[in-house]
Amino acid sequence: MVKIGAEFLGTVLVVFVLALASSLAYAADPNPLQDFCVAINDTKDAVFVNGKFCKDPELAVSDDFFTSGIQIPRSTLNSLGSKVTMFNIDTIPGLNTLGVSIARIDYAPGGVNPPHLHPRASELLVVEEGIVYAGFVTSNPDNRLFTKVLHKGDAFVFPMGLIHFQLNLGKTNAVAKASFGSQNAGVTTVANAVFGSNPRINLDVLAKAFQLDKEEVKHLEGLSWFDNAP
Repeated sequence: MVKIGAEFLGTVLVVFVLALASSLAYAADPNPLQDFCVAINDTKDAVFVNGKFCKDPELAVSDDFFTSGIQIPRSTLNSLGSKVTMFNIDTIPGLNTLGVSIARIDYAPGGVNPPHLHPRASELLVVEEGIVYAGFVTSNPDNRLFTKVLHKGDAFVFPMGLIHFQLNLGKTNAVAKASFGSQNAGVTTVANAVFGSNPRINLDVLAKAFQLDKEEVKHLEGLSWFDNAP
């Protein structure tokens, strides 16, 4: 009986270790099982992988792994004074299953990339022009704020899933590039999600959660919450 119990315990331990290893391995985008998987929308002669169909590898061309225009400034004429331009599998099909993507962020003077989070990726922000105040807040219960004033050539990391933001402190336009550890980092902008949901969140929930009266909640829900990172 002792021998059987020990074998059983050993089996349980092995299963636990394998399960833990599996959960760690898939904490981010899973590793690809082929050299590449160029994303296409056509279902003919294609294989469905991780949200996109894969082009037949024999039909892949160099342009599948290429894009241009990252250096082109984008308009910041909106209520936030900023614009996020993503370069992911929609613009570079060859990124599919590779677990990376990049974005260009333009800021007008005083422009803000408002508090938001990426549910599927950490982010590395590199400032190319201007002076940018950047920060993130840790999860409950500490809610610690980490901030830094970034100048040209400086970089700052935002851990996966944590609320973060940027603000242009300068009197001229600022530009940053952000790289993500996912082909589809996703984005949830806090104000848009809370006060611009469809349908609306119950007034009682928001009033109690934010310690506001219902009229104040209605006012916030009536505002136009610009989405600078669609």
